[in-house]
Amino acid sequence: MEQGVAVGVNGLKHVQVREYVRSLVAGSMPGSPAPSERELVNLFGVARMTVRQAMDALVTEGLLERVPGRGTFVARPRRTATPVTSFTEEMRRRGLLPESVTLFARREQAGPGVARALGITPGDAIIHWKRLRRADGAPMCVEDAYLNEVLLPGFLQGGMPTSLYDDLAERGLRPTWVEDNITADAASDEEADHLEIAIGAAVLRQQRRAFAEEKAVEVSRSTYRSDRFTLRLQLGLGE
Repeated sequence: MEQGVAVGVNGLKHVQVREYVRSLVAGSMPGSPAPSERELVNLFGVARMTVRQAMDALVTEGLLERVPGRGTFVARPRRTATPVTSFTEEMRRRGLLPESVTLFARREQAGPGVARALGITPGDAIIHWKRLRRADGAPMCVEDAYLNEVLLPGFLQGGMPTSLYDDLAERGLRPTWVEDNITADAASDEEADHLEIAIGAAVLRQQRRAFAEEKAVEVSRSTYRSDRFTLRLQLGLGE
């Protein structure tokens, strides 16, 4: 039988088809068409099932994507993103020992800004938890967290949790995505005292709104020592 590509008798045919397609589409723009199954069947003289096995492997890898009714195309790069982590998790990831000191934890009435961010009515009950966060014994940040009290019954009773996100996870409210705003600023008198830096020293301010699916579960404002904290992000291509 005459064909454009020789296939060894003892070779794994689907592997040969797979690597041929891989080399063919290498460097192609996302959205470029991949060879059709019919073309590959004719080219290699193999069963359609063999070609399908090869193409399935490349789809699973993320090199190709199938579009129903249209065909198979070079896939867009899969998006990557920085995972949602708590301070405790982030410090451990960096090889540092996290600690928290509660400055106060109390019930308050939501002001207009916090109420809007949490999707509640101004004056509704919230929990305001202010903490000094340390890493390897040294001050890292001062954090004010605002939480909807209705979602966290009994939160202020007994000892405060070691990790807010662990407590939220136990309640089925672990944040799945967040909105963060980062700005540079100068430390206030109080912040300088807590962080053991000079008044007016450079700090990083992080404002976060955290969601469990579509439910806002936390609004926080954190002030980091800029000489100890580096913000790390992974950014990928959007849709």
